[in-house]
This record gives sequence, C-alpha cells and structure tokens, in this order.
Amino acid sequence: MAKVCICLTGKTIAQNLEILEAYRPYIDVAELRVDCLEPDERFFIRRFPSLAGVPTILTVRRKIDGGFFTEGEGARIVLLAAGLAFADADRRNNFAYVDLEEDLNVPSLEEAARTFGTRIIRSYHNFQGVDENLPEKIRALRRHGDEIAKVAVMPQNLQDVARIFVAAEETQDVEKILLGMGPHGVCTRILAEKMGSYLTFASPRLDPTLPIAGPGQLDPKQLVNLYRFRDITKTTKVYGIVGYPLTATSSPEIHNRGFKNIKFDGVYIPFPADTLASFLELAEVLQIEGASVTVPYKEAILARLVGASPEVQKIGSCNTILRTPRGWFGYNTDARGFSDSLLTFIGKKDLKWKRCTIVGAGGVARAVAYEIHRLGGRACVVNRTVPKAKELAEPFGFAWGGLDSRGMELVEKYRDIIIQTTSVGMEGPDVDKDPLEQYRFTGKEMVMDLIYKPEITRLLERASRAGCRVLNGYDMLYRQAKLQFKLFTGQEYPE
Repeated sequence: MAKVCICLTGKTIAQNLEILEAYRPYIDVAELRVDCLEPDERFFIRRFPSLAGVPTILTVRRKIDGGFFTEGEGARIVLLAAGLAFADADRRNNFAYVDLEEDLNVPSLEEAARTFGTRIIRSYHNFQGVDENLPEKIRALRRHGDEIAKVAVMPQNLQDVARIFVAAEETQDVEKILLGMGPHGVCTRILAEKMGSYLTFASPRLDPTLPIAGPGQLDPKQLVNLYRFRDITKTTKVYGIVGYPLTATSSPEIHNRGFKNIKFDGVYIPFPADTLASFLELAEVLQIEGASVTVPYKEAILARLVGASPEVQKIGSCNTILRTPRGWFGYNTDARGFSDSLLTFIGKKDLKWKRCTIVGAGGVARAVAYEIHRLGGRACVVNRTVPKAKELAEPFGFAWGGLDSRGMELVEKYRDIIIQTTSVGMEGPDVDKDPLEQYRFTGKEMVMDLIYKPEITRLLERASRAGCRVLNGYDMLYRQAKLQFKLFTGQEYPE
C-alpha cells in the first residue's frame, strides 16, 4: 500500500518534531527537508531519525529542484554525508532513505547508504511540463535495482495527467514515486496506490508560516480523512467534479463522507480542466465512473452524451454524468436541488404570484429558470451579455435585460425573490465584486446567492444590511449532491 510521507520544512529540529507529533496518526514516513533548517540546526540532523520514531528521508533540496538550498554543491554533499555518518546498528536510528538527484554522482555517499541499509531515492524534477518519454525516463533513472525512482513533473493540463497515469501503467515493474505537481496533478497524489507509487508527499497546514514542500501537496489529514487515502486500492471506483478553475468546491467533502458512511469503495476527486476534452481523455484512462459537471461545462457536455434525462433535454444543461457501456449519460440535479432549497427558504409549496429575478444566463441559470416556470413563478433574466439573457428568457415567456440602469428598473418589477447564479463574488479574483451593484435593496426582497464560498458574498452582505432575508448556495449544493450520490451509488445519502 502506498505510504503517506509528511514533508517537514520547519526551521528547527524541535519545530519539525512538534509538527510530526501532531500528524503521527496520519503518516507513515517523514521527509526532513534539511534545506529549510536554520544553519545552526543542521548540526543536529543525524539525531533526527531516532527522535522522529518513523522511517525518515534525508533530503537537501537545491533551489533549481524546487528547494531552498543555495549554497555550493560541496556544502550540500557535506550535509548529506553528515546525515549518513556514524550509522547505528539499530537501523531505526538511521535515515531510512536518502534523496539523491539524478545528476548527483558521489559514489562514497551511495556506498555509505547501502552499507547501513539506507535506501536511495533517485529523484528527477521537471517544473516545465511532462517529459515526452516519461516511461523511459522512469526506467533509466535508477542506477541500481535497489533504488526507488522518483519522478515529479508539472502537468499543464489533464491530458498531461493522463500521460502520467499511462506511464505508471507501463512501468508497473519499476519501484517508483511518480507524481504530478501543481493543481492539475492533485489526483496523482490521491491515487498513488492506483499508480503503483511507493508513497505520496504531503505538507502540513498546521503552521501557515511553513513553506509548502511541493506545489499541489495536500495536508496529511486531508489525504487520510477527506480522501480516505489508506482505503484506496487498485479497484476503488473514481468519481469527481470537473470544472475550471475549480478553486472553491465542497463536493469532495459531501461525497467522500457519504462513501465512507455506506462503506462504498469509491473516491471523489476535483479535476480542474481547462478544456472538457482533456477531462474526458483522462476519464477514459482512469475509467472514471461518474462526475459532477460545473462551470463552464454544463452546456458543453451535452454534445458528448449518448443519452440524457428528460430534465437535461428540457433545460439544456447537464451537471451529472454517468459512465454506461455506450458512453456518458447525462442528468440534471441542479433543478431539483434549487427548487427544494428555495421552497424551504421561502416556506411555500410553489411560486405562484411570485415575481423573481434571475441574475446570470449560464448552465445553472437554465435550471433555475426551468424550475421557476414549472412552479408557476414569473421572472426576468438579467445578464452582462444581453443576447444570452434573451435566449434563456424567451422560451419561458420571461422578461430580460442587462445589468445596466434599464436592467435594474426591470429588477424592481421582479424583486420578490432574487436569485444570483453567476460566479461573480466567488472566492478568487472576483470575491469583492457584486453583480447587482447598481441595484438598491428595499429590505423586502428574499435573496439567494448560489455561491457558498465565501458564505456571505458582497451581494448577500449588502442585502442583509438592508433587512432582506438571505441564503447562500450551500443548501442547494447539498441537496443536488444527495441526488447525484444516489445516481453514483444506487443508495440514498446517509444523513
């Protein structure tokens, strides 16, 4: 089973030991990043394995390899030698592993390591992309059969990630650590066991001042508790959420918690995809069983489906796909999730006599418009791009307009309930923006913002100050996720 290795980047031995103790239940191996230690602390690295009480990797990472060591190569070799010196007869008191880069050629270090049972991790880092000849690179990296090849590459998209998984499959006979760095590579860290990777690296978030050892590393608790890393096997089913940039999502928490509670052998992972095609290519390599589809692909996915539910056909938007023998089948759980959440919020069984404003005209706005119409409500659609607002509104007989002063006059006629469906105000570059900044609340409106991170957007904050009842999007997310969960597993979501 793949191991969890915590990367210790503290400035002192004591600080690293304190962090290690806090994470001990969640890790199997520790990596002491000597390049992060204060100079005076480096004198004591030899004692660290016995103090740590877990197998430990000795690493002095150069800046060109993503580390912090900027002194000469001679000084680095001295540090590595000091960590391996005076080996103890009890191997638990020695470093279990030493990381030596592919271009480091110091036979005396290698001989010392092998003499006292310290395994060599032969490492290679590519921060520019994924090598074209990745399987060959993995095979050629080891100088001796007892070494562990470590290859860390930087995928630029999910097509690159697919190549990493293919390389893992083609090198099953090689003992290796293979991972993709950065946001696209997160799934390679979670699915280390499926890749046949010896271990996965993780960085603690206990102290925000500590540097993250590698781009894309997760917290060990997150790996073990959220993604159930230690339960993942070669046969674990893979699900996930696809969107871009996918910086704020609570779907993994909801689905993985549900999987755990019903003892379902599955894992749900975020897949940030800059193109839908790149995700679908990776989905074939990993044989992903199902996925939640979010911005901006809820409409684009329609062309890739072999079949769709009646809701998808009527709404023109799909937020859930399931693998079938013929291909992907699409569903829409946004609509039901939205209407159940809204009706509970307003305490009504329908929307008769209610005049609603829909802000936005994307995939989720389509589901919102469909449900408002189904429940007997009247509405207007306002959007930055007016033609899209018109396109969405006209089939339902709704009014439409822009986000200018004339649009705000329209909102004033449809302001019983205001539903904000865009990503404006979500965590990220637009977090301080308000899509209805020109509108002045009266305090009588009921306002629902489908964003849930942050919990209170600028729009909701302004509406609440005016006296309006407000609701963020988490309740809708939770309700639609429960419907997805049943599609994924065939079982009701465990409350």
